[in-house]
Amino acid sequence: MTDYRALLQIPASRLDAINAVLLDPGSRVMNDFLAVVAKYGTPEEINRKHRESRKLENLLKQVEARSPEYLKDLNWLVEQRDLGTFVSVADYRRNILGNAAMTTKFKDEYAVTLEVSALQYFPWVRVMAEQAIANKTLIPGRFIAVRKMKESEADGDLPAIVAALDIIGASFVETLDTKGTDGSNIHLGGPATITGYFGGIGQPNEHAVMWLDEFLYYYTNYGVQHVLNFNAGTILLGFMLYKLGVDIQFKISVFFGSDNPYHALWIMTMAKLFSRDDGTSPLIGFNWSNSINNQTMELSAEFRKALGFEKVVRFEHHITEPQKNIVIQPYNRRDELVQIADHVANIAAKHEGGDPEVDITRAHISDILDYFREKNEVIDSGDWDNLQTNFLDKVAACEHSARALTQNGLSFIAARNLHK
Repeated sequence: MTDYRALLQIPASRLDAINAVLLDPGSRVMNDFLAVVAKYGTPEEINRKHRESRKLENLLKQVEARSPEYLKDLNWLVEQRDLGTFVSVADYRRNILGNAAMTTKFKDEYAVTLEVSALQYFPWVRVMAEQAIANKTLIPGRFIAVRKMKESEADGDLPAIVAALDIIGASFVETLDTKGTDGSNIHLGGPATITGYFGGIGQPNEHAVMWLDEFLYYYTNYGVQHVLNFNAGTILLGFMLYKLGVDIQFKISVFFGSDNPYHALWIMTMAKLFSRDDGTSPLIGFNWSNSINNQTMELSAEFRKALGFEKVVRFEHHITEPQKNIVIQPYNRRDELVQIADHVANIAAKHEGGDPEVDITRAHISDILDYFREKNEVIDSGDWDNLQTNFLDKVAACEHSARALTQNGLSFIAARNLHK
């Protein structure tokens, strides 16, 4: 097959044709892209606005203007961090392994990022932190939010959560409102039109540049740097924005349905084409479909490394999922995580549901559709406390994965400012 393999080489002239489209001053798609960027200034000005809005003192001003009662919890979080009241990594390991922790050589080079989705409301942060202190357990190192952005902005949760996660040293990924469930496809409704959603919900027509506009708004006004990406068009827009010099980042969502290594190779090939001279890409998270197996990650890890992305692109894999409306239950991939975490680097273990045997016992079992509910409706329905319980179950499931990793001599990444 060696002779045939040579036929796959891409001639330089093909790249010249692509550049001709990208650089064409008459290209309407490129002009529409650049017009949105220009609304916010030059790349340097956009990054400066982002850095200013991300400063803790400026986030706190945003919180004070909208929900001043949150300042007490943020100050408490700073105090607890500075007092060192959270369990250290060494003590956590000793609590699980006893004296064996002193002689175990943990595989830190393959450390798994502990991740929970979705952190919808700021008040959950303190409850989670209090439990971690009391039980000597871990705060995850990465959180996702899938709440309506405008609602979160209006009630002050958005700046408060960004501030809180900067305080504790966890990364944070937001989900923009321009994500397909906003009525962008006027021909789709609910289950009666379900087949129309197969690859077609996304960001149709003008919604791709609307997504770009929304991203830049939150990037410059609230310091939101990481967002979910659902659509091939907006993935390309993210690549191009980063190539211009705007320091945004994104992760590919599980809803994109990346379920085989050739799909990953396609995306990472584009990431390489639009990477910066330092080798970096805005694609920092690759959330696989729930259907993939460990072999897909192993195969993809080979070309991820060959493309220079092993430390750039994190493989994010669902370990648990909500009980309702997303996968057949029981769903728990923890054993597979332990099997792969000793030889594939830069993996995140994402927990979007509690452990199934716990989740199924709750008065309100976890439901992916809860992400799309209005806050007032959640409160009026009596589900406010139930959703907090579901969230804490996810954090507990994440903790169980950290325990399993530790028992197998494997390493994890928790909130870096809390668990030294």
